Amino acid sequence: MIRATTLPNGLRVLTETMPSVRSASIGIWADVGSSLETKASRGISHLVEHMLFKGTNRRSAREIAEAMDGVGGNLNAFTDKETTCYYAKVIDRHVPLALDVLADMFLHSTFDAAELAKEQKVVLEEIKMYEDSPDELIHDLFLQTMWRGSHLGDPTIGFVDTVTAITPNDLRMHMARHYAPNSVVVAAAGNVEHDRFVELVAECFAAFHGTSERFAPDAPRATPAVLVRQKESEQAYVVVGSRGLSARDERRYALSVLDTLLGGGMSSRLFQEIREKRGLVYTVYSFQAAYREAGLFGIYAGTSPENVQACIDVIAEQLAALRDVRVGNDELRLAKEHIKGGLTLSLESTSSRMIRLGRNEFTLGRQVAPEEIEERIDAVTADEVTALAQELFVPSELGLCVLGPVDEAAIAWNRDAA
Repeated sequence: MIRATTLPNGLRVLTETMPSVRSASIGIWADVGSSLETKASRGISHLVEHMLFKGTNRRSAREIAEAMDGVGGNLNAFTDKETTCYYAKVIDRHVPLALDVLADMFLHSTFDAAELAKEQKVVLEEIKMYEDSPDELIHDLFLQTMWRGSHLGDPTIGFVDTVTAITPNDLRMHMARHYAPNSVVVAAAGNVEHDRFVELVAECFAAFHGTSERFAPDAPRATPAVLVRQKESEQAYVVVGSRGLSARDERRYALSVLDTLLGGGMSSRLFQEIREKRGLVYTVYSFQAAYREAGLFGIYAGTSPENVQACIDVIAEQLAALRDVRVGNDELRLAKEHIKGGLTLSLESTSSRMIRLGRNEFTLGRQVAPEEIEERIDAVTADEVTALAQELFVPSELGLCVLGPVDEAAIAWNRDAA
């Protein structure tokens, strides 16, 4: 049910029709994120995202909010390392209104200087919020440590000095450079009819012309190291990690199985060993940070400061076990079914499907059917999982980040013996 149309101006339109639902999710995607920013302008993509809600020639910021609230819809946006998305979820009959509001924001925002000054303060508060959220801050520290000095490594939200230095003209130039039909996709999923939706997009974006320069994705090399940052908190936050795979690597299906085996659910090795058997944590999981030309793999745990070393030791043991011992057939089957079940559940959401459309278009250049994903997951072998573990979990190439009231001298971290 996925269809694609390219308008005469080069704008791509993607839809996935779900006739059994009464809602639709619409997203306008721009092929730009923080990995394309200069060091001096770090955070500008995220600030553009904020400012598109602050008024156009037709609507004030309040009128933008009221337009969606008045029909019970949801209007939001997000910026990541490689893309920016402005989206709305509404009842199907309000799709024309939602698209009109999104297009108005996208094409006609005024970037008023007074509004920018206020929104810069909002972003500074957001930065402070992350600093006060150690379970989120530790992930930023992990990326900065493992991709030291790279664009992918720096936080998408930017820094205080870079955000406050941005001017309205900087925002306009950023959009002019990166927002053009060849770098934008409009995606919709839900109870939408493709041809009618294409007509609506063509009307809303009739004046959208030009081209943007295409940039090579950032491809940093891993720079594993040990980082211990002092922070007053009840818990200490730990991430152990390694180089991962890019989102385009065909071995990503095997890595998803490995990820699930290690820390993807309540039956995973880390959950059972660290939480269930030893009671050291409330939360422990493994994760991937996968981008177009680079990736990282990590393990997160939140624990009492006195239990940090014990958590690190168990994590190292579990990584060694995956490297050294072939995964059993029953455990492999359980991990595969977990992945496929999660995929099927996610497909019940129009928002999830819309996000899949945009991400696949920019990352892979094509749409990947759920059936294809399931086939690739089913085809993963135990030997492939072991080979990946041996390649990625090289002890000397593991990184460690710890945030909390922990003395670095008290942490024993011998990567060669991990």
